[in-house]
Amino acid sequence: MKLRIQNGRLIDPSQGIDAVTELFVDNQKIVAIGDAPEGFDDAEVVDASGQWVLPGLVDLAVSLREPGLTQKGNIATEGRAAVAGGVTTLVCAPDTRPIVDTPAVAALIQDKADDAGMANVFPLGALTQGLEGAQLSNMVALTDAGCVALSNHRHPMASTKVLVRALEYAATHDLLVVFHPDETSLSEGGCAHEGLMSTMHGLPGIPEEAETIALMRDLLLVQKTGVRAHFARLSCAKSVEMIADAKASGLDVTADVAVHNLLLSDQMLNRFDGHYHVLPPLRSDEDRLTLIEGIKAGVITAICSDHQPHEKMAKIAPFAATEPGMANIEILLPLAMQLTDEGDLDFLTLLTCLTSGPAACFGLEAGSLSVGSFADFILFDSTARWTWSSENRKTKGHNSPYLGEEFVGRVMATYISGQRVYQVV
Repeated sequence: MKLRIQNGRLIDPSQGIDAVTELFVDNQKIVAIGDAPEGFDDAEVVDASGQWVLPGLVDLAVSLREPGLTQKGNIATEGRAAVAGGVTTLVCAPDTRPIVDTPAVAALIQDKADDAGMANVFPLGALTQGLEGAQLSNMVALTDAGCVALSNHRHPMASTKVLVRALEYAATHDLLVVFHPDETSLSEGGCAHEGLMSTMHGLPGIPEEAETIALMRDLLLVQKTGVRAHFARLSCAKSVEMIADAKASGLDVTADVAVHNLLLSDQMLNRFDGHYHVLPPLRSDEDRLTLIEGIKAGVITAICSDHQPHEKMAKIAPFAATEPGMANIEILLPLAMQLTDEGDLDFLTLLTCLTSGPAACFGLEAGSLSVGSFADFILFDSTARWTWSSENRKTKGHNSPYLGEEFVGRVMATYISGQRVYQVV
């Protein structure tokens, strides 16, 4: 099918484009921007007047929950939620049941994603068997089966020696390893940032050192082994400084941050609401502002939703007894745009961290509207006012503090390989 997207404001930071122009799609790919190529007289015309034409978002942190935890979500429901939020490419976590530690599980996830026909799904493979941190997984076989990187998620390694062996093996085969820096001996049992707010409310704290001590160890091991590394969900000011120093020294490392850690601080504990229970926890306002500065400086190059859907009962308990995580993939773009509304980030920097930035972290061919790339794009109305509610949500998850909130800016349509997979009706 040939498409001609007219009258929209096309914004693509990867090419430095911000102009009202036309986009042309043929055979699943973008074939021209601006002037029509030959043979487009019979193309389907899409009028994007008053809307922005943007690259599809790339989200590096999505829990699809399937297989094994389908009471919380599944590939079909969370895929619909993703495209409703403008996410056309996502990386899913390995902590399913069974764990993504065999090619069969990786293939199952991708087959189900293909059947659902929604977002492009790339699984993370488990770094160790069963995420138990003891025996190495068959990393090469997992990569051959479609896993874009390896990670032990937030599960501890049995010893640093095992981690070194895993990184040496990954480096030998030029595989990307994703770290979630967490010293579990310090974080275990905690549910909130260790500080004045957690003390006031009697909540067990997670000190910043739980992240920074693990991060320092991991960076030293990256330097020792030469492995390609990505650091997921940074939450502390000190972590930004450490990643900046590592990059300056020549280490091949990238990093991301969850959108809620850029918008919220541990002041939310005053609400006594388990929807703000996340891991890593919401930190101090100083940490939040330093994370934003890390984005401005190019230290952090990806913003993710850290989408973790839960059933309603998972959050109906005292704060410390609730399950951690938010389900925000449907509102990722309008939520992130609050950072531009408040003057924290300019829109091009923000959009880069939602598209080509995360794609570059994992070497994905996504996040750009360049000629020859797959036609994954969205139509976005930056002025639309709408309310995200329990009734119109697509995710199976009930766990977001933003349900019932009015937003400015809405994804009106999502296209993947030139096919419309979502449209506001």
